[in-house]
Amino acid sequence: MGVKLKGRHFLSMLDFTAEEIKAVLNTARKVKEGKEPGGSKPLKGKTLAMIFQKPSLRTRVSFETGMTRLGGHAIYLSPNDISLGKRETTEDIAIVLSRYVDVIMARVFGHDIVEELAKHSTVPVINGLSDLEHPCQIMADFQTIIERKSRLEGLNACFIGDGNNVAHSLMLGAARVGMNMTVICPPGYEPSKDVTKRASEAAKETAAKITVTADLKATKDADVVYTDVWASMGQESEAAERKKVFAKYRIDAETMRLADPEAVILHCLPAHYGDEIDYQTSRLPNSAIFDQAENRMHAQNALMIHLVG
Repeated sequence: MGVKLKGRHFLSMLDFTAEEIKAVLNTARKVKEGKEPGGSKPLKGKTLAMIFQKPSLRTRVSFETGMTRLGGHAIYLSPNDISLGKRETTEDIAIVLSRYVDVIMARVFGHDIVEELAKHSTVPVINGLSDLEHPCQIMADFQTIIERKSRLEGLNACFIGDGNNVAHSLMLGAARVGMNMTVICPPGYEPSKDVTKRASEAAKETAAKITVTADLKATKDADVVYTDVWASMGQESEAAERKKVFAKYRIDAETMRLADPEAVILHCLPAHYGDEIDYQTSRLPNSAIFDQAENRMHAQNALMIHLVG
């Protein structure tokens, strides 16, 4: 498979080089075509532990189904099964799971939790989502963009909404692969300054442009237009206020008029139709939101093949 990723952790888009990201995406394409490296069951006999602090439709089903398709087995660990840092320390959980399984995926609140798991685990740890980053989502997004645009390098992508974990991973990933990334958000809801700085530094290697602005006109000629929910899990108390602040920061017919006519429309789901995206726009031919959802499984399968196989 070219690059060697076996035994590595995947907590951030910056954990992989551009070459390594492209290698995983190339494998994801093959997996989707039914041409898995190492045969039809490359992870036969392998076990994935899935730790969930946050519930999810796509993350659980895509990882569990994906592991089954690869010949392996996945174990779902709910918040009631495994109380990270409460009933047992994160360090001990990492050490114990490492004795049982071949790879750990964690969908958590604090990013420090996946870092702690990785610090003490002797098997690969995958960040299935943290409040800081959502790298598995961005690998699926990149696969989807390549399917529609045949490349990532040099494209102009815009993310409209909250400067959240998805925006963070998009910025870092875009910087790595040479895609221009503009995050458009209301004042006060910008991405982390530290993440913006790290993305800008990484972009120097690829000549990508990383921009943060409040100007919705920045979608002009965009090749990719992406949005996410205005209030993420854990921010429910802010939902009403955010609905007022973000009212203009949405994907609709007016937003898409400025973008390239063939611009790909993305949303990582779940969608709140009428808020960050309207239903009609989500169903346009250039909307790829359900391709994204499907590609979560293929991109993650490719990732596990590289880390574990």
